[in-house]
Amino acid sequence: MDITITTYLIVCPLLFLGGFVDAIGGGGGLITLPAYLLAGLPMHQAIATNKLSSACGTTLATTRFIKNGLVNLKFAIPSVISAVIGSSIGARLSLLADEGLMEKLLFVVLPIAAFIVLNKNLFKDKESGSLSLNTKTYFVSVIAALIIGMYDGFYGPGTGTFLIIAFTVWGKMNISTANAQAKVINLTTNLTSLTIFLLNGQVLFSLGIAGAICNMIGGYLGAGLVMQKGSKIVKPVILFVLFLLFLKILGII
Repeated sequence: MDITITTYLIVCPLLFLGGFVDAIGGGGGLITLPAYLLAGLPMHQAIATNKLSSACGTTLATTRFIKNGLVNLKFAIPSVISAVIGSSIGARLSLLADEGLMEKLLFVVLPIAAFIVLNKNLFKDKESGSLSLNTKTYFVSVIAALIIGMYDGFYGPGTGTFLIIAFTVWGKMNISTANAQAKVINLTTNLTSLTIFLLNGQVLFSLGIAGAICNMIGGYLGAGLVMQKGSKIVKPVILFVLFLLFLKILGII
């Protein structure tokens, strides 16, 4: 396709916004993928190019979290492995099942997720400090990564958001740490998908790199706000992402 200045003017601001939102509450793909489609890219090229820019943005956000001591790699590795296994299972299931089944399930899941986020007794920021590594925390994170990884492979949008909720509510992490751990998982699955698309020549590099720069700037600023504001900024953004996901399954976006 012909890439014009208008293409960049459509993609770049939305990729910045997507990176900003994704770093804070996950779900940036609900903004970035439609941006590429709005710019006129065919679906496969849009998905592939979006993976390039999103992977760059997630890499920068994850790096910032690591530098600030919010990622425990020893803890993250089992969750990453579990998420990759779950994603592989989900992708295979998606070839056998109707995607409409997942959309119907989300009509039930989304109100429950919103209720959890709005409930101050469930979704609340814990005291900052080092991550408590125990059997329960490992178990919760691995199971959550497996189940949500299956969702990622089957359907996908909002994966990071669901991981943050699971790690905060059941893993008893503070919101900043939960976000950081979720970013490591998202980064792994993004890079895996990107590799496949690169091998199949579906990535538009000039547009993808421009989008990646904007996405990285948004991701960097968003990660900074998470570390400064915690739940004050994460909660409204997560609710915004859940709302976008609801609009997506209704076919509005």
